[in-house]
Amino acid sequence: MSINPEIGQTIRTGPFSTNYHDTGTGAPVLLIHGSGPGVSAWANWRLTLAALSPHLRCLAPDMAGFGYSIVPADYHFTRQNWLAQLIAFLDAKGIERTHVVGNSFGGSMALALAITAPERVEKVVLMGSVGVPFTLTPGLDAVWGYTPSIDNMRAIMAFFAYDQSLIGDDLVRMRFEASARAGVQENYAAMFPAPRQRWVDAMSHREADIRAVTHKTLLVHGRDDRIIPLKSSLTLNQWIDNSEVHVFGRCGHWTQIEHAESFAALILSFLEPKREVPSH
Repeated sequence: MSINPEIGQTIRTGPFSTNYHDTGTGAPVLLIHGSGPGVSAWANWRLTLAALSPHLRCLAPDMAGFGYSIVPADYHFTRQNWLAQLIAFLDAKGIERTHVVGNSFGGSMALALAITAPERVEKVVLMGSVGVPFTLTPGLDAVWGYTPSIDNMRAIMAFFAYDQSLIGDDLVRMRFEASARAGVQENYAAMFPAPRQRWVDAMSHREADIRAVTHKTLLVHGRDDRIIPLKSSLTLNQWIDNSEVHVFGRCGHWTQIEHAESFAALILSFLEPKREVPSH
């Protein structure tokens, strides 16, 4: 029987259990995944974990409603409740302060942590991040409106990647099967029901709160992102005084997959300037 790599360790986080991965040694870095259907911390960060864990202690939880974290039937999926999960997770792991890397939806949650509990955060990396107001894109509308089928999964995955050769049959089937597990679609449908512009707005932070962020921040975006517009990261760069932007050309919403080695090297040089990911 094969072991599912998406299932890591389990820890109590408030009213439910969080599935998470804890690999490597060194300064802690919390990696918060995005909100695609069938996503998990492992599916989102597997290449990044492999690259960073020789240098940093990487902690990657499944956010409530995603992956293999187990939530009560009456759980409400809100930014406040996801933030409470993150703080409970850090408390349970005994981590007082950590770097934070957030992808898309996870970027909004990384910002929420930096805004609400700034003393818990060292440096911030936001990749294709939600968090500022923008007009709902057709890509994000399709992703959040997904219902399980092979064809639907193939269609939304096409929005994610610049390089369409990445969207192979095996990947599509794997992500479809993950999205169709018992309970997963029910949770997913409850998170972002139409009309979906309100969820973009709900995951956005007040400009004044973002401008108050003093942490050193790296903004990473794919030039060709059809899910979250590049303008979002440029706005964040204007609002966060101590920030810089890196834009990858020939890259969609999957920076950590389409430019895996360069992304990991960029993250490591930002978080730990004296270290480098060795080239292959």
